Amino acid sequence: MLITIIMIAIALSMDAFSLSLLYGTIGINYRKKLELSTIVGIYHFIMPIIGYFFGKQIISFIPIKTNVIVGIIFLILGLEMLNSIKKEEKIEELKNIWTFIIFGFTVSIDSLSVGITLSSISKSIILPPTIFSITSLIFTYMGITLGKTLNKNYGIYSILFGSIILIGLAVFYLFS
Repeated sequence: MLITIIMIAIALSMDAFSLSLLYGTIGINYRKKLELSTIVGIYHFIMPIIGYFFGKQIISFIPIKTNVIVGIIFLILGLEMLNSIKKEEKIEELKNIWTFIIFGFTVSIDSLSVGITLSSISKSIILPPTIFSITSLIFTYMGITLGKTLNKNYGIYSILFGSIILIGLAVFYLFS
């Protein structure tokens, strides 16, 4: 059971890792890195619990598919990153707490659906979300750190590459 929970935690954390790489390319300082990682971790704790208790009801009331919501958010973030290449002050807009909250929600929305099946994975309602939370926090932190290294080595090209990836993911989510 524990191995299954850890494997699910790693799978849930992979999108947070890959997208935090992109955030690392815009030069997040240590405090912001901790903020973003903590927000992602908190979401990965809360979302499965919400899914466990209310998931089926919530999903049935949402008029659009969740992948469309995720796609729109990725598109907005990708376009903002592209726009930040032209204007240095735009980068600061991507580093505020509200953007982090939206980012955290976006990368943890899949935890909501996992929460629906949580009772079949574990008898504990707290253990899996705790493992999901810690894992996603670590993966996000590592992604930002690696992204920052890429930015030092490749500068503006890493931001351009990150923007293209986000826009590509947006297209994938919007049309899947």
